Amino acid sequence: MKQLKGMVIPLVILLFWIAGSATEMINQYIIPPPAKVLQTAIDLTASGVLLKHITISLYRVFAGFFLTVLFAFPLAVLVGMNQKLEPYIEPVLDFLGHIPPIACIPMLILWFGIGETSKLAVIILATFFPVFLNTLNGILSCSKQLLEVGEVFGFRARDKFWRIIMPAALPSIIVGFRLGLGYSWRSLIGAELIAAASGIGYMIIDAEQLSRPDIIIVGILTIGFFGYIIDYCFFKLSNRLLPWVGERVNYGRS
Repeated sequence: MKQLKGMVIPLVILLFWIAGSATEMINQYIIPPPAKVLQTAIDLTASGVLLKHITISLYRVFAGFFLTVLFAFPLAVLVGMNQKLEPYIEPVLDFLGHIPPIACIPMLILWFGIGETSKLAVIILATFFPVFLNTLNGILSCSKQLLEVGEVFGFRARDKFWRIIMPAALPSIIVGFRLGLGYSWRSLIGAELIAAASGIGYMIIDAEQLSRPDIIIVGILTIGFFGYIIDYCFFKLSNRLLPWVGERVNYGRS
């Protein structure tokens, strides 16, 4: 029932779109009718063009996200476990956190060109803060009472970290990873819109230059669809692997 309720607004928009196109209330040159968009999606899929761009974009998203986790997660653990480092790193992070990654694209292109390195750099810049801050927050929010219980049982620092701190921080870490994946997807599309020769963003900007709004709409819907699929799969996987924290990262989903 909840999933059916979630389909009400999309169906209303689709019906309005169909009716507007049929009665010519909507300019079909600017917003093509659903039938034309569907046919364009079928043609792009059959020709392999859409699959090629999707594959390239997904590769960039997961590669950038993986590199971010390799850097941001250990740094957050280091700062969280050694809070004396926080005054040194906090001003720099506060400064960088207010700079949109898209604003860095011209400089990244000058440094790395329009190849894969510049796009991965944009993803890392966009994904770093959700992963780092949520991991750090989870570690710092660990209950002091639990740590005192660990001391009573004679836990060493390593035991406290793996058996108390990390399990308590996992809900925040998972939230950071989910947000990071979403930021990776959005920042990549922005980078591809500005400087790329492949990917969904490139397909959209190329269609804009060719005056093909049907391809633009297909690209936009593809971004939303795969973004939702990535988030949903990560949500299900995290709840299956870590069932004891599922309720705390549920966000109301069933």
